Amino acid sequence: MINAQNTTTPVNVGVVLDFDSGGGTTAKVYLSCIEMALSDIYASHPYFKTRLVLHTRDSKRTVVGAAAAALDLIKNAEVLAILGPATSMQASFIVNLGDEAHVPILSFSASTPYLSSLRSPYFFRITQTDSYQVKAISGIVHNFGWRQVVPIYVDNMYGEGIIPFLIDALQEVDAHVPYRSVIPPSATDDQILKELYKLMTMQTRVFIVHMKPNLCSKLFAKAKEIGMMSKGYVWILTDGISNRLNSMDSSVITSMEGVLGIQTFIPRTTKLEEFKLRWKGKFQHDNPTIIDVELDVYSLQAYDAAFALALSIENVGIVANSEIHKGASFNSTDLDTYKVSQNGPKLAEALSITRFRGIAGDFKLVEGQLQSSTLTIVNVKDEGEKPVAFWTPGNQMVETLSDSTNTCSLSTNSKCNIGPIKWPGNSLSVPRGWEIPTNSKKLKIGIPVKIDFTEFVKITEDPKTGRMDVTGFCIDVFNAALEVLPYALPYEFIPFANPDGTRAGNYNDLVYQVYLGNFDAVVGDITIRANRSLYADFTLPYTESGVVMVVPIIDSRRKNAWVFLKPLTWDLWLTTFCFFLFTGFVVWVLEHRINEDFRGPPSHQVGTSVWFSFSTMVFSHKENVVSNLARFVMIIWVFVVLILTQSYTANLASLLTVPQLKPTVADIKDLLRKGDNVGYSKNAYVYGLLKEVGFNESNLKGFRTMEELDEALSKGSANGGVAAFVDETPTMNLFIAKYCSKYTMIGPIFKTEGFGFVFPKRSPLIPDVSQAILNVTEGQKMMDIESKWFKKESNCQSSSQLGSSNSLGLDSFWGLFVIAGVASIFALIIFVASFLYENGNILMDPDSEAFLPERIGVLFKIFNQKDLNSRTFKGNQARVDVNVSPNYNWPESPFSYRNHSDGNSEHHTPPPV
Repeated sequence: MINAQNTTTPVNVGVVLDFDSGGGTTAKVYLSCIEMALSDIYASHPYFKTRLVLHTRDSKRTVVGAAAAALDLIKNAEVLAILGPATSMQASFIVNLGDEAHVPILSFSASTPYLSSLRSPYFFRITQTDSYQVKAISGIVHNFGWRQVVPIYVDNMYGEGIIPFLIDALQEVDAHVPYRSVIPPSATDDQILKELYKLMTMQTRVFIVHMKPNLCSKLFAKAKEIGMMSKGYVWILTDGISNRLNSMDSSVITSMEGVLGIQTFIPRTTKLEEFKLRWKGKFQHDNPTIIDVELDVYSLQAYDAAFALALSIENVGIVANSEIHKGASFNSTDLDTYKVSQNGPKLAEALSITRFRGIAGDFKLVEGQLQSSTLTIVNVKDEGEKPVAFWTPGNQMVETLSDSTNTCSLSTNSKCNIGPIKWPGNSLSVPRGWEIPTNSKKLKIGIPVKIDFTEFVKITEDPKTGRMDVTGFCIDVFNAALEVLPYALPYEFIPFANPDGTRAGNYNDLVYQVYLGNFDAVVGDITIRANRSLYADFTLPYTESGVVMVVPIIDSRRKNAWVFLKPLTWDLWLTTFCFFLFTGFVVWVLEHRINEDFRGPPSHQVGTSVWFSFSTMVFSHKENVVSNLARFVMIIWVFVVLILTQSYTANLASLLTVPQLKPTVADIKDLLRKGDNVGYSKNAYVYGLLKEVGFNESNLKGFRTMEELDEALSKGSANGGVAAFVDETPTMNLFIAKYCSKYTMIGPIFKTEGFGFVFPKRSPLIPDVSQAILNVTEGQKMMDIESKWFKKESNCQSSSQLGSSNSLGLDSFWGLFVIAGVASIFALIIFVASFLYENGNILMDPDSEAFLPERIGVLFKIFNQKDLNSRTFKGNQARVDVNVSPNYNWPESPFSYRNHSDGNSEHHTPPPV
């Protein structure tokens, strides 16, 4: 201890430790660190006016002993502060004493979160609370994709304090805690073995251990003994164990090979290494009989706690001979009165603002709690623990503190590639986190008892042997999925039936049996529904989704005199008619001047053009075309007409000969409006859906077999049957496969998720089975299963014939009309350009006195004349000079054109039409 000098003020400080625990080695280590802290601070600050005088007390490993020690220190030693105690249970009582006496309590190893709830201004935790590490633990669980975790903790305040925080953190990463393993503080080997054997019968293989090192050593020794440290197991240690790994025996470390642990990160500095060397020499000198002792995190935090306390007391400025405590005197057993420290509030405030760089890291208290620091994730190997990753205060996992490229965060669901990690059993592959226990019974899989649609699940029993045989579509899919799994899954089918063999309840009741634990899973035509997911989880669906409506089909072939109009839609009829007229007009323009067939009186020309155009429809036109442009137009148009006529003929033949099947009802609203009867499968949820839509109960009829349903649909609603039947898509696929020539499906009219297999909430089997279902449904296996159970009749009609119009529309031929239109317009442009080139001088003559309308009229007159220069008229008619004569009411000067070079003049007189 530090002896007070004449120029300094001695200040009494208490130290409460377990000197009776394991020979008191741990307490002696803590005390030596505290003494070195005081020695170091006063050696580096000789001008300090205060000197701490340590008064040590033994808590005797009990809460009562710790309370008695603290009470003695406060009353008799009149200490200004207390360092300790070592455990959370002892601290919970001492904190209350310190709060009443205004004596700060500085604990460097009491980590239970419960102490924070005391909200004492005189309690200072110089270590990390257990609740801080739960994020790191859940980060490990999330990073490796484990879905179920079992905590193993000691049955006291220390063990229970972390559990609520741990479960909340695990739920954030979608990990479930199916069971909590509680170990008594003084558990015997038999008690530990009994609990471990119980854990072996469960599927979960991920365990989080939270207890003191002495109990932990016994736990892992027994776990290794019974084979729970083999391949497939995962063990995660909290910092209460990991921080003391270096002080455990080598035999204990050997039994813990492959586990992961959370440690408080301590920066390796020169100051720390020098302190370790000095401490080693001092401790061996003071305790020569104790060997192979190492410092742990709590020892370093004890050093920092004493250093901070000495610094704070100096800052408060305790004056010699001042009255430190005030109050009535009492004996050592009084609990009703306290001597209240007058310097307690000032000291508590000074501790709250104390900042320095300690050997355990930065010292900074926030609301009496040491600020959060980085955690180290270690892997226990034969050569000791090795860091594999770090957890930062920002809730991020990093492989190294100097490299932030490989990071993962809970908020982003990213994952880290950390390691290498040696898992239990010397395995380097990441454990799946669950196993089917080899010593457990087969999975009890419930199946529905069906009397209708037994193609999904059919149960037959041999009357002689009593052996049950289960077959069906759902059973084959389940077996196919299990074949894909990389491990064996033993199971047995158990019918959900009464003793007499009848159905024990509906499908909701069957799913609820999984929640009650009566079944480990359910296989059958179970639809994924929201109300069912409250009690169980489903795999991915393996069938089509939705609720559909089955209705009868009728032949909708036209039986009237106007059926010949049906092959084409009205827009196509109108477009074709317009193009006939347009093509006739184009041909008339191109042939009028050079073809006698397209000349004559106006009525004759109109009739000829229309006749010529429409006669191409049957290729019976007698008129010849002599213009190359007209021939080009006709080639295109004849091709269009050929396509149209052939399509029309084929479609009309189909309408008159092929049955056109059409559903009798196209919408469920039609059934509501007419008040028709609607069928549903008994004991199915579809009944509730129909009631929600608005159907009266009197219009709803339940059926059990496909034969009953067929008879009711054949009768119809008016004759006591039903107009439609509503059920799930897979069920109706089965019905349509048998009666496809009589009925068709409409819908889906309601949205559902299809059939799925049922497992308990958060079952680890769900991801693997769902993946297996994807492999089955995407391959040939699913097609083979469907063809086996959903065989269609040979006379089934194609679904494309149902309820669809067979009329050909404009959208099928608009490309042909575009080609024909562009060709005709192109020909007209060429003709007009050529005509204007030959007679353009009429429009452009600068000497002409006629107005533009008169000139255009002359051009039309010329267009109406025969082109005597054409090949058609050269052999029959001589060249005629055209003179513009007043007899035709045309003024001479604008239309007389003379050749001034030879003196001759040529007059073009338009002849009468």
